[in-house]
Amino acid sequence: MEIPLSGPDITDLEIQAVLNVLKTPYLSLGPKLPEFEKKIAEYAGVKHAVVVSSGTAALHLIVRSLGLGKADEVITTPFSFIASANCLIYEKAKPVFVDIHPDTYNINVTKIEEKITDKTRAIIAVDVFGLMADWDALGRIAEKHDLFLIEDSCESLGAEYQARKAGSFGQAGCFAFYPNKQITTGEGGVIVTDDDQIARLAKSMRNQGRDENAGWLQHQRLGYNYRLSDINCALGIAQLKRIDEILAKRDKVAQMYNEKLKNMKDLKLPVDLPGSKRSWFVYVVHLTEKYSKMDRDSILDKLRKAGIGCSDYFSPIHLQPFYIELFGYKKGDFPVTEFTSERTIALPFFNNLSEKQIDYIVSALKKIL
Repeated sequence: MEIPLSGPDITDLEIQAVLNVLKTPYLSLGPKLPEFEKKIAEYAGVKHAVVVSSGTAALHLIVRSLGLGKADEVITTPFSFIASANCLIYEKAKPVFVDIHPDTYNINVTKIEEKITDKTRAIIAVDVFGLMADWDALGRIAEKHDLFLIEDSCESLGAEYQARKAGSFGQAGCFAFYPNKQITTGEGGVIVTDDDQIARLAKSMRNQGRDENAGWLQHQRLGYNYRLSDINCALGIAQLKRIDEILAKRDKVAQMYNEKLKNMKDLKLPVDLPGSKRSWFVYVVHLTEKYSKMDRDSILDKLRKAGIGCSDYFSPIHLQPFYIELFGYKKGDFPVTEFTSERTIALPFFNNLSEKQIDYIVSALKKIL
């Protein structure tokens, strides 16, 4: 049996939506872009959505729209996809890492204030694996120290914290639509915000710095080609129509895993938090401390040989080679992140994963352990 790590859930609805766009002259900058933006903004409960080419592009434009740059420091997490820190380096701002909570894998809010200096201007918090960060505490810290608050919700479309949807916290948030995400546009992302200025600047910068109603060759500011085509937007609109169905499917898969793995003493399973509703992005289990990184890597290798797609999630950002070169980070700087990273196993996770496939995965994992 061959089981991939992830896979999109595409139906006739999505296929027809894309075909309909291909029959029009509007393959880019057409009517599907504002339609998708309107629907995403409504879903997230915010005033503006600015669709772009990736979650990375969304983060970058938020950073630029807030004017973060050289000599500025921004608090963030070393346990994330690397874009949440790289977006700062693009603008010569410095990511200042704070270790994570050992149960949630989100930034440990009790350790943030000790890292704040007179150069600190913002916090980028990540809703890791679809579990919301502690936004009450983050909001208090940001307000106390007059900091911008940015929500990297690229992994958490549909998640909720205190009955508020992901993406609605801070000055701006963002989602990503890569094929392993809750909904996909193939490639794509979006900025969500209530801030008129952030939305205006982001719309300009995604389109080579053109302002609205300016001529095609008129450029008000430095910009980028971060546009998303109407083909991608049509796919996103169709996927968003199915969001409740998609989230329910993902929750069903996660609960099957939870039930079948609950008695395995060598594993720590994903946690739930009061007041939070997780939107399942990946299903990651954590080996107990008796296992080393070498053990974990051996388990991954054996799972792959059994035809089971799997991965480590995440590798510490601060130990990536160019972060060591740029900032001098070393092993031991963020011990909880490092301990966690050395023992995580992401198991196959996608909407239509069957119980038969899950049984095969669980049986193989038990045998290997």
